[in-house]
Amino acid sequence: MSGETIALIMSGLLLLGLFMGHPLAFVLGGTAVLGALIAGKPMVLGIVINRIFGDVLDNYVLIAIPLFILMARFLSDSGVTDKMFEALRHLMARVSGGLGLAVVFISILLAATTGIIGASITVMGVMALRPMLQYGYDKRLATGLIASSGCLGILIPPSIMLILMASYAPGLSVGQLFAGAMLPGVLLGLMYAAYVTFIAWFKPQWAPPVTEEEQIERGALWRMLILEAIPPLVLILGILGTLLAGVATATEASAIGAFLALLIVVMRGRFEWSNFFSALRETARTSAMILFIVVGATAFTGVFNITGGLRASQELIRGLAEDPYMLVAVMLVVVFILGMFLDWTGIVLLSFPIFLPLVNEMQVDPLWFVVLTAVVLQTSFLSPPFGYALFYMRAIAPPEVSTGDIIRGVAPFIGLIILMCALMIFFPGLVTWLPERLYGG
Repeated sequence: MSGETIALIMSGLLLLGLFMGHPLAFVLGGTAVLGALIAGKPMVLGIVINRIFGDVLDNYVLIAIPLFILMARFLSDSGVTDKMFEALRHLMARVSGGLGLAVVFISILLAATTGIIGASITVMGVMALRPMLQYGYDKRLATGLIASSGCLGILIPPSIMLILMASYAPGLSVGQLFAGAMLPGVLLGLMYAAYVTFIAWFKPQWAPPVTEEEQIERGALWRMLILEAIPPLVLILGILGTLLAGVATATEASAIGAFLALLIVVMRGRFEWSNFFSALRETARTSAMILFIVVGATAFTGVFNITGGLRASQELIRGLAEDPYMLVAVMLVVVFILGMFLDWTGIVLLSFPIFLPLVNEMQVDPLWFVVLTAVVLQTSFLSPPFGYALFYMRAIAPPEVSTGDIIRGVAPFIGLIILMCALMIFFPGLVTWLPERLYGG
């Protein structure tokens, strides 16, 4: 059976399983088994099993994923972000759109300390959505801003997505990807803030300032903000500082982060054994889900490769364009479309084995391409019909906010993500400058 036929059959089975509502991990693994049997090569499953044990279960870098998830849960229990948001909200009270700007800045801080989309959106939604609606913010602006800002956690280091990408991108370290994604991630957050400022100026009724009666003396606010900012800044320095300085590996930095986050919980008097065990259970559950997908995707791509489907897919993509940058554009469009139906884990694990060999063949900088893909994957959380951020917002939004309001609200931010990608294409130094300074050319 030809590679083209296998590619069509396995792709069709994958889509069929997903649209039937089955979990991605089991769809990937089941498609791998069926693909091997249909191709008449059941012996490849033994090779795939060896690959799973050799490339996945022995991968030291992946240990960082559960540790960063545990750190995020500890930080959520500490309540640091609640008081910081209150301080920023009052500090920017006199500014039109000030509440929206506080959401962006706290989301950037959350992204640099948690890196978990669900946690960031839920925390910000609970803290900010109802106050924004009470102060007269437009429903579309409020929900779109919280959903898109919360997604920064998967881009701004430390990010479990970048850790997984590094483990599947030969020649790239976690530190290089963290350094490469730092500037684009922060710039994207600042673009969100600029958009809020523009809306507040152009349509002030969409983002009004807080009334004078609710404003607090600035000196007290600054003291509160500085006091509450110290713990997360120490945490960020402990993780990114040790990692980018070469003092610790990604796995060691994640352990430092988990310990510092637990220390913050204890120092703030928020430690409870019930919450501690709950954090461990949630970490185990989330980590198991991610690793099940990794195992399923490894099986899928292994069978896909051995039976010729991988080669056929690469030939198809190569035939769509000869210019390297046109080929990169085609790959990014594929990632964008996949983001409407799959989560980032499945997209990375399915696309990287196909795309990265072509990127190396075209002599395109793999670091630039991987970070560019990471930025495009921001849209996977915001694009209907399966954008996870939309579901998180729907779960916490009051009844007067419709699903249509949320979808229309995220549309401008998807446009800003695409604009950020264009800037990275025209100015690749946005990605490469910091890694070159830290790790050399």
